[in-house]
Amino acid sequence: MILKEPTPELLKACSIAAQVREYARTLVKPGASLLEVTDKLEKRIHELGAEPAFPTQLSLNHIAAHNYPDAGEKLVLSNEVVKIDVGVHVKGYIGDTAVTVDLSGKYGKMVEAAEAALAAAIKVVKPGVELRQIGAAILGEISKRGFSPVRNLSGHGLDSFEIHSAPNIPNYDNGDTTRLEKGQLIAIEPFATDGAGIVQEGAYATLFALVKEAPVRLPAARKIMKYIAENYGELVFAKRWLKAKFPAIEVEFALRTMLQAGIVRAYPPLGEQQRGIVTQAEHTVLVTDPALVLTSLSQQS
Repeated sequence: MILKEPTPELLKACSIAAQVREYARTLVKPGASLLEVTDKLEKRIHELGAEPAFPTQLSLNHIAAHNYPDAGEKLVLSNEVVKIDVGVHVKGYIGDTAVTVDLSGKYGKMVEAAEAALAAAIKVVKPGVELRQIGAAILGEISKRGFSPVRNLSGHGLDSFEIHSAPNIPNYDNGDTTRLEKGQLIAIEPFATDGAGIVQEGAYATLFALVKEAPVRLPAARKIMKYIAENYGELVFAKRWLKAKFPAIEVEFALRTMLQAGIVRAYPPLGEQQRGIVTQAEHTVLVTDPALVLTSLSQQS
């Protein structure tokens, strides 16, 4: 997406994303239910006049992303390292932001590494800068603190109703000489780890996205596919959202059928290869000189 200036819808989406991110900091504490926290955050998004751009994710310890509770989840937070990833859209304009809360008290330096990497990357951003230069700034801040960036996760462009579009913003110097353009809307999201710096997919997904609509034999699956298309389009949705509307057994069978037919794509949790702890920080940024950070608290004042 190329913008001459931020639209009112974009500014609202980013403001709400920032507010919900900060609200999450007050909820993520020992004794809090993962399910209840997630519900409260998504309820707040709706109360503030927006929709989730993706299910609000609380990813724990070595899980870098895509952790989302299914219906009936009993997990209660205690001493985890929690990545809070919030996406909000207003009429398709998306604000995407993330922060890490360390409930263990042991990984403050790694939290700092992700935050410092994000700040350094934002300082580099301007029209004409090469993507590799952003990656080099991120790598420098993370490595000098003794950690590794997660190399197979990256920042990304943001487009209308599209959470991941070109360009990919690397978390290390990958040699990409593609240059940023004035007015591009991007999300920068460094991940730091004390592991190998590679994530891999887990086995069980609770997050999905529609790839295409296609004929399915089962009436319940047709009904659920139609609901997904009308309510989420190609944005990521949660299995639990469907279970709030349809019988759980129908949802499970429909998703399995649609997966096999290539109608939906699954997004399993992404775990660090060596089970290293992972931290994350993220802002939505408009490429100007200097860069305009749309999800910062200072931008909201």
